[in-house]
Amino acid sequence: MLDETLIAMDYLLDTNIISATLKQNQTVLEKTRMIRRFGGKTYISTINYYEVKRGLLASQASHQLRLFHQLLQDYEVLGIDKVPVLEKAAAIYVELKPRGELLPDADILIAAVAQVHDLVLVTNDNHFNRISGLRLENWVRD
Repeated sequence: MLDETLIAMDYLLDTNIISATLKQNQTVLEKTRMIRRFGGKTYISTINYYEVKRGLLASQASHQLRLFHQLLQDYEVLGIDKVPVLEKAAAIYVELKPRGELLPDADILIAAVAQVHDLVLVTNDNHFNRISGLRLENWVRD
């Protein structure tokens, strides 16, 4: 059961969490329902939209494509085309590069969207732990 103080927060779903939703992962579905019930919001980024959409189109997963379009009715899509997001992404890159801990550019941009919009990033990827100040949750392993 989720702590009600955490539920009222807002969340950015990473691609692997969106995929878990499309696969009807009951833990992920329950957490998104509880967040809505307690006034929290969930978002996806344009990068996550692209990653999910290209995968579904490439695999011709028409049923999951329909589910994805239904999902989009509940989640606002946040872009990466704003200067504050790009500035934050550049700062994350500069933080990670000297340590030899770079992430793919797409993941740096996703993290920047989460930080600029003050969102908790929900992901099943551990490499996001490298980014200081990024609030993370994993709804697949909870």
